[in-house]
Amino acid sequence: MSLKDQIHVLVVDDMSTSRGLIVQALEAMGIRNIHHAASGAEAVEAMARQPAHLVLSDYNMPGMDGIQLLKTIRTNAKTRGVGFILITGKADKEIIDSGRALGLNNFIKKPFGPQELKSCLEAVVGRL
Repeated sequence: MSLKDQIHVLVVDDMSTSRGLIVQALEAMGIRNIHHAASGAEAVEAMARQPAHLVLSDYNMPGMDGIQLLKTIRTNAKTRGVGFILITGKADKEIIDSGRALGLNNFIKKPFGPQELKSCLEAVVGRL
């Protein structure tokens, strides 16, 4: 069974259009086990029910932003080792540095295409 068939990905973005585009790109790569959440709080609930192998999270979300979500995931023993990719429209050094300090695995700057997303994912999980 290939990695594409096994990996469980959680897409977190408050914008339904962005979530849909990311899910479409993942499906086009052959990834089938994809869940999504519209907020950081919803993502924490989803991870409590069924931890993902990889979280792709938008940075700029109301309530709990992507860095706060990363911190929550890293402080929970059950989800500490989950891969985390931050999606941001502004890849400010301060944001990326704070993410790396918390164990950010990778980040991708909006706008991006499917090939850029695939390269970003493969840098974290290996070849798809």
